[in-house]
Amino acid sequence: MSEKIIVTENLVKRFPVGDGEFTALNDINLSFKKGEFSGIVGPSGSGKTTLLNILGSLDSPTDGTATVMGHRISSLSHKEAAQLRNMHIGFIFQVYNLLPVYTVFENVEFALILQNRSTTERKKAVMEALEWVGLENMANKKPAKLSGGEGQRVAIARAMVKRPELVLADEPTANLDAKNAHAILQTMKKLNEELKTTFLFSTHDEKVMAYMNRLVHLEDGKVVKDEYVETKTI
Repeated sequence: MSEKIIVTENLVKRFPVGDGEFTALNDINLSFKKGEFSGIVGPSGSGKTTLLNILGSLDSPTDGTATVMGHRISSLSHKEAAQLRNMHIGFIFQVYNLLPVYTVFENVEFALILQNRSTTERKKAVMEALEWVGLENMANKKPAKLSGGEGQRVAIARAMVKRPELVLADEPTANLDAKNAHAILQTMKKLNEELKTTFLFSTHDEKVMAYMNRLVHLEDGKVVKDEYVETKTI
């Protein structure tokens, strides 16, 4: 049986609002195995991004637990949470967050500099990651010279360059047209199959859902359906 890379138990997240509080997540019990290609789906405001932020150690539960790769998120110090993200988790957002003054190569390399890798190691890993996404010939370009689809492919390379066990993708195709969205999803599916990386998406886009092996439906902060589905072939 595949190992569980994510486990949540009775997870609750509340945020203060005025004199009261808002419950963004309510009693979430989920687990994900290594190598899954899954989506957290639901309308805006259903709690998708809040859940991804907790699983990525960017936030902590109010009650209950979230355990990621054996680490209980609420027990981590800021430094330990940063180390978990730096070494083991890749993030892909709808806004690419590329640094405009740096080249494509340098944007992807940044994650490895934080890991104190040697120059030789970094060059090999970055070029390999750019080959994965078909951008090896654009290594010296600046982000301003890239199309939207190319920018998102750089963001995927940046997330994958350290070969993380887990990639969290928050609406990664929201700013792309249908053709680019499918190309991005095919790239991520290929990486999932070749590297056995676990991918967890937050989305309400049916194009994205068609690629998922599993869909966890959230409404008003609660899991209302958890299903394994026929996936789109590449």
